[in-house]
Amino acid sequence: MAWIFLCIAGILEVGWAYFMKESDGFSKLYPTVATFILMLASFGLLSVAMKSLPLGTAYAVWTGIGALGAFVVGIIILGEQASFMRVASAGLILLGLIGLKLSSDH
Repeated sequence: MAWIFLCIAGILEVGWAYFMKESDGFSKLYPTVATFILMLASFGLLSVAMKSLPLGTAYAVWTGIGALGAFVVGIIILGEQASFMRVASAGLILLGLIGLKLSSDH
């Protein structure tokens, strides 16, 4: 269950990062509220996952999912550039996440 909670926490991190961008410096009410609700939920699930997963693994996977998800949202929804180097670099993050999962004994 810890891995499931961790993955959901990472996905929620993508959500709060997106809404933080949309809040325009916390000047728009609804995106600001969404940011903080998703942030609390993400942190809460991360803390539950950390009860049984090592700190380094849990935190790296959480931030990795958030980074990759925000990268994809940026390209698909916000129209950010998808250059070869950006995509290749994101691929390296993905390989690191896979390596962490495969090397985990949990």
